[in-house]
Amino acid sequence: MRYMLTMIIALITLTGCQSAYYSAMEQVGYHKRDIMVDRVEDAKSSQQDAQEEFTSALEALSALTNFQGGELEDVYNQINDKYEDSEKAAQDVRDRIAAIEDVSDALFDEWQEELELYTSASLRRSSEQKLKETQRSYNTMLSAMKRAEQKMTPVLNTLRDNTLYLKHNLNASAIGSLQGEFMSLEDDIAIAIQQMNAAIEESDAFLSKLEQK
Repeated sequence: MRYMLTMIIALITLTGCQSAYYSAMEQVGYHKRDIMVDRVEDAKSSQQDAQEEFTSALEALSALTNFQGGELEDVYNQINDKYEDSEKAAQDVRDRIAAIEDVSDALFDEWQEELELYTSASLRRSSEQKLKETQRSYNTMLSAMKRAEQKMTPVLNTLRDNTLYLKHNLNASAIGSLQGEFMSLEDDIAIAIQQMNAAIEESDAFLSKLEQK
């Protein structure tokens, strides 16, 4: 199995074709539905990681507003590291959502096409109904993920602005200027985390429905 998976990864690296990836994975008994489940789980994990990074960045800025002296360069480096970690976490969320969209397109297209293969009208209607229910649940989940993704933008913008300002103004007065930004950032992060939690709940609901199909 490990050899087969290694060959599959090599194949995708060479071709960059998702359809080839799905076909190869099915040959080893790993179907689009399984891939969908894994990718939704990965997206949930990435959202949880983003929450942690945003909270950590907020804590670093909070410490800055209470700065009592010391090496501002060190403070800047710490905040810059937190911003870069937050940016990476947010990009990971975006990439995970894109991966879900890719496999969902392939899964639903295949499901729709295979409805034509039924000879039993009742089984075809039942499968078609389940397809529609799964798509509705998926769309609800995806919308929640997209809303959470959008709420990350103002957080990252504020973190970037604060980091840049501090970079070019490494003095005590710069800290005073940033204090006014802190409350806004705190609110933005709270909203982003709320939306990510909502998306995680929708992910759980979707996975539950998928397991019932």
